[in-house]
Amino acid sequence: MNKEDLIKTHQRIKPYIHNTPILTSKLIDEIAGAKLYFKCENFQKMGAFKMRGATNAIMQLSDSQRSKGVVTHSSGNFAQALSLAAKSLGVKAFIVMPSNAPQVKKDAVKGYGGLIFECEPTLLAREKAAKAIQKSEGATFLHPSNDINVILGQGTACIELLEKQPDLDYVFTPVGGGGLIAGTALVAHYFGKNCKVIGGEPFEVDDAFRSLQSGRIESNTSTNTVADGLKTQLGDKNFPIIKQYVEKIIRVTEQEIIDAMRLIWERLKIVCEASCAVALAALLKEKHTFRNKKIGIIISGGNVDLSNLPF
Repeated sequence: MNKEDLIKTHQRIKPYIHNTPILTSKLIDEIAGAKLYFKCENFQKMGAFKMRGATNAIMQLSDSQRSKGVVTHSSGNFAQALSLAAKSLGVKAFIVMPSNAPQVKKDAVKGYGGLIFECEPTLLAREKAAKAIQKSEGATFLHPSNDINVILGQGTACIELLEKQPDLDYVFTPVGGGGLIAGTALVAHYFGKNCKVIGGEPFEVDDAFRSLQSGRIESNTSTNTVADGLKTQLGDKNFPIIKQYVEKIIRVTEQEIIDAMRLIWERLKIVCEASCAVALAALLKEKHTFRNKKIGIIISGGNVDLSNLPF
């Protein structure tokens, strides 16, 4: 994967995505002691950055693959992204969702034309159900985060950020499955001027933090976090990129996530998920390190169950 791949990806998906706004807040800058630029992927089609990777991955399939449809397993945002991307490209989308996925996300998938298959809320059950659909329908499996075309697509948010703010010192992203941070790290490497990428991760699901320490992909025994989009783990496609290009991962508590989420709602006046507040929480936790720096923060999504806010 090189700079040319990233440029081609961005050109390919441009007609199907929004170039989302970048917001700033003097008050949050004062709290952080740095100049922050929030890349608002909560304004992306279907409400999250995942529209980028899903669109790119489908566009890279052959005509015969497209004719049989695509399948994925996801607790929410990639399910919505793949459903909408598939609809806009005239492809069928089969979506395996855990039975405990938020109803608001299930409703959105249906609204975007995705065909939902529910399963037990374990990774094993999700993978088994997706494999069964691959077999019965001939659909192509697209992984939410561990797929090169998905990773390249997710990186395009950072391309747009650096087009507007080319002199960023750091870009912060949340870390779940690793697709966003891997794509962002590639872009910062190829397009940034000595721009470093840092991940935010909940203590409750700190597999990426531990993976970087041990040098192999770790998993989580518990996933008791308000950041429901970050309960997945890294994969063999994105982990080598993260190992090579990500500066570090900062872990945050549940209270720090909720406080950061509230700050974004109150000061930027936007709806964001707990999962994407993790990036700001990570910066605020170690703000002394980043004094007076220019920092991009990817607000990854805004698909929130408004009847179940943590504050």
